Amino acid sequence: MAAARGLGRSAGRLLGSLCGRSGQPVRELRGVSAPAAAAAQPGSYQAQSAQAARDPAAFWGPLARDTLVWDTPYHTVWDCDFSSGKIGWFLGGQLNVSVNCLDQHVQKSPESVALIWERDEPGTEVRITYRELLETTCRLANTLKRHGIRRGDRVAIYMPVSPLAVAAMLACARIGAVHTVVFAGFSAESLAGRINDAKCKVVITLNQGLRGGRVVELKKIVDEAVKHCPTIQHVLVAHRTDNKVHMGHRDIPLEQEMAKEDPVCAPESMGSEDMLFLLYTSGSTGTPKGLVHTQAGYLLYAALTHRLVFDYRPGDVFGCVADIGWITGHSYVVYGPLCNGATSVLFESTPVYPDAGRYWETVQRLKISQFYGAPTAVRLLLKYGDSWVKKYDRSSLRTLGSVGEPINFEAWEWLHKVVGDSRCTLVDTWWQTETGGICIAPRPSEEGAEILPGMAMRPFFGIVPVLMDEKGKVVEGNNVSGALCLSQAWPGMARTIYGDHQRFMEAYFKPYPGHYFTGDGAYRTEGGYYQITGRMDDVINISGHRLGTAEIEDAMASHPAVPETAVIGYPHDIKGEAAFAFIVLKDNTGDTDAVVKELKSAVATKIAKYAVPDQILVVKRLPKTRSGKVMRRLLRKIIMGRAQDLGDTTTLEDPSVITEILSAYQKYKDKQAASQ
Repeated sequence: MAAARGLGRSAGRLLGSLCGRSGQPVRELRGVSAPAAAAAQPGSYQAQSAQAARDPAAFWGPLARDTLVWDTPYHTVWDCDFSSGKIGWFLGGQLNVSVNCLDQHVQKSPESVALIWERDEPGTEVRITYRELLETTCRLANTLKRHGIRRGDRVAIYMPVSPLAVAAMLACARIGAVHTVVFAGFSAESLAGRINDAKCKVVITLNQGLRGGRVVELKKIVDEAVKHCPTIQHVLVAHRTDNKVHMGHRDIPLEQEMAKEDPVCAPESMGSEDMLFLLYTSGSTGTPKGLVHTQAGYLLYAALTHRLVFDYRPGDVFGCVADIGWITGHSYVVYGPLCNGATSVLFESTPVYPDAGRYWETVQRLKISQFYGAPTAVRLLLKYGDSWVKKYDRSSLRTLGSVGEPINFEAWEWLHKVVGDSRCTLVDTWWQTETGGICIAPRPSEEGAEILPGMAMRPFFGIVPVLMDEKGKVVEGNNVSGALCLSQAWPGMARTIYGDHQRFMEAYFKPYPGHYFTGDGAYRTEGGYYQITGRMDDVINISGHRLGTAEIEDAMASHPAVPETAVIGYPHDIKGEAAFAFIVLKDNTGDTDAVVKELKSAVATKIAKYAVPDQILVVKRLPKTRSGKVMRRLLRKIIMGRAQDLGDTTTLEDPSVITEILSAYQKYKDKQAASQ
């Protein structure tokens, strides 16, 4: 591993003013091993971490003052109480996020490039300067105002990655409206559900999208969705292709309207804790939850993690290939990079269009410095071999990043050795929609500190992890596993679930009182580093997309022939995890193959195509406890070939159900093998 550029450079400069006095005692922190805390030198990674945990106000206060542009200074750095779910940062402060992401840079260097739009068609990239992005944002903000959008109103954005989508997010921020970006791969039903939950007044979309050479009928999907959305007053339609689409009474041609508007729009001064955006994520129940992120704390955390985890330096081209429909796109395509005045790449295409060299050809052409992507894509490209990578010059790369799910050893090694020529720093980052930004990653750290393959390793400043056992007791020491919890608030975290604070409390703060429960398990190594071991609840991670098994079950159970269904996740070579569905059919069901096809179609329609189970097995009944709870762990063991290791089955209502399912599964496998 090349010597890390840890706190020696950017982090050292940024955090230099925060060093505690020499010899200042550091209280031992839960989750930080004693030797690490004791050995901390002033200004070191350990000393900074210890200060952020011991005295958050002294750590975050100066950073917020110096990093962000304020209209009104804050009077209180933080006021948080996990027992009531109260989270407040930089109270009394007022600012505007779009001013922080645009105006401040336009004043200094208006012609520096803010965005490079890597369009679906290779070699047709478009560069957008900070001045152009500010003017576009202001015109769009004025268009929203003209169509009745005011401070606090919710706006749905159903668009693929594009400069206009970024401008739409920033335009909402500029006028104090709340955006909710819905991934442009979601179905009409999923889109409608999110619009209705947020009570959006406007949807911004495109006539069509382009991805991997295919046309996506976005406007048609929006038309279908808004039939069921009484709060929608207008649909603003921009154009990605020249094809005409149906325009109804509430549809407005966006570019024409923007052309009439002034390229200047006065920014709203927003309170630190006013809502910035809503982003929906899957939970372990069937209904997605709208996580609320607020203004100042979120922006500071996104900017700081972007700068320090990736060793971002002025002049770098930052390439995060995530979609803006996910939190990764919010924090590391839009808000973090733009707050730092960076050049951020918008990647519209797929990793294999027109061929498996797409990422690396883009790296060569755009001279990308940091490349941040998902393990799913790495595993897919690994199968195409090394020649597609080595064909292109990747010497501009300095940092590689992995996001969305734990990265397996083989993918990590390939990314490090083949893509990074064993010279780039590789950061495997752990975080969530709920956390707002990266929480555990190998950097920042001491200069030259080791990076271990496939491990997130080190908590970011202000993140204090603890592991909990089944009884809710803190697991001390190293070489131990448990439920990963965070014992202290940090500025980037979500504040609530929109319209349902009780659900927020029950999901994150009730399982382990006084702690934020991540829903993930983790292992703390002998050296005190953290390795994420995966979800502990009924949430699966398909190609980096988090999906509640209950959502898939609900979609399938709507079929009249299906009284019961159980969905589990299982390991998949490329996707990381895939969904496996067990379904019970009514006695009089005729053509089971037809029902299976209809179920796949139902999941695609109600959620999205990527949610469709890879395998569907028809069984007579499901394994249940006497109280009627489906024992999914038994189903998981059966398909993993561990039927001889089922563990405690004494709570099963009827143990013979296991033999039944094993028999059905064996026939299913035999049938699959015969058809290949």
